[in-house]
Amino acid sequence: MEDTICALATTLGESSINIIRISGSDAISIVSTIFTGKDLKKVSSHTINYGHIKFNDEIIDEVLVSVMRAPKTFTKEDIVEINCHGGYLSAKKIIEILNRLNIRSAYNGEFTKRAFLNGRIDLTKSEAINDIITSKTEQERIVALKQLNGSLFEEIERLRSYIMEIMANIEVNIDYPEYEDELVVTHKLLKDRINKIKEKLTEILKNSENGKILKNGINVLLLGRPNVGKSSILNHLIEENKAIVTKVAGTTRDIVEGSFILNGVVFNLLDTAGIHNTNNIVEKIGIEKSLNLINKADIIILVLNNNECLNEEDKNILEKIKEKKHIIFVNKNDLNKKITIDRDVVYGNTLKKDGLDALKQKLLDVFNLENNEIFNSSYLANDRHITILKKSLDIIMSIEKQISEEVPIDIISIDLKECYEALGEIIGKTYKNDLINEIFSKFCLGK
Repeated sequence: MEDTICALATTLGESSINIIRISGSDAISIVSTIFTGKDLKKVSSHTINYGHIKFNDEIIDEVLVSVMRAPKTFTKEDIVEINCHGGYLSAKKIIEILNRLNIRSAYNGEFTKRAFLNGRIDLTKSEAINDIITSKTEQERIVALKQLNGSLFEEIERLRSYIMEIMANIEVNIDYPEYEDELVVTHKLLKDRINKIKEKLTEILKNSENGKILKNGINVLLLGRPNVGKSSILNHLIEENKAIVTKVAGTTRDIVEGSFILNGVVFNLLDTAGIHNTNNIVEKIGIEKSLNLINKADIIILVLNNNECLNEEDKNILEKIKEKKHIIFVNKNDLNKKITIDRDVVYGNTLKKDGLDALKQKLLDVFNLENNEIFNSSYLANDRHITILKKSLDIIMSIEKQISEEVPIDIISIDLKECYEALGEIIGKTYKNDLINEIFSKFCLGK
């Protein structure tokens, strides 16, 4: 935090300009020594100044230099941004000079990390910045932008304040029992308060599953016996001949991946080896991989043949996926119907692309993706947030059990404090250095 740091804030390559960002207490004074325009130490904050970068009597480039003085900057430190010509060499040369002048190159995400550590933004906003940069769809960008606006921080902070109020009342009861005017926290009162916390956590967690879908996409597993048309479905949905399609059963032996966007949401498709009894060791490995993916998928598309009766292999697959979200697609509806199945199915034909629009609509229906409320709400959307929420909910459910067993309230308050601190990890009010380093290591260099 004491170092002055620099990094390229734009992508290297042929472009009109590159921007080199410098942050730290020595940013303005050091850049002043190589800038030939106005004395940057004397210019007003938030101004752009024309001149040249010059080092050892050599003019390096014609530039525009922005000066922003602390604390009204992104990092709450002095920031200088050098706008030089695009391309690789000019930016590289200027960064090399800055390094020689004791301005070190920044680590991934170090500017945003400093903004967090200096109290400029909370941890959810920090992660939202990276989510905006890496967004693949418009809906994902909107979710990240809502998180950046701070609504999630306020939601978690209100819940923590409510828990803090309960803990404070318990502490007063323990330390100052003679204060008769203070609220006495009984097991009955605590049960009501804990139930409210449980309801709120459950609501946030339920909504956050939608946020995770919008951010990470939906993992779709194509499952079925060999030669039922799984690879053809993948190719049609992603509009690319990625999976090899032949009439030979068992053509697909490993996982083939592809993705497509539907109603602003990414669907990640996994085409798998056909599931059947075989003595071929390579096919066996592929089949084992397919079955292992069942629990990791958000939804399964089971593909069956219209002109074949259900056999034991089909029935075994149906049994394995009965507890998972799934869609049954009966392919080859142009052939004589022999299949009998008493479930809601989608009929189609991959040769004529028949039924694929109905399959897409089914995917939208299962996840309620035509409901505008899903896209207009704010969510905790990443795995770290959801893991902490689940941990917090587990703690609250444990407290419920303790209340029913009439465990002393001062003992219960220990777990209540653990829940309070766990929720603080989401917004960065409580954190470990290893966690912070891991989060910001995923950012790009200039951010």
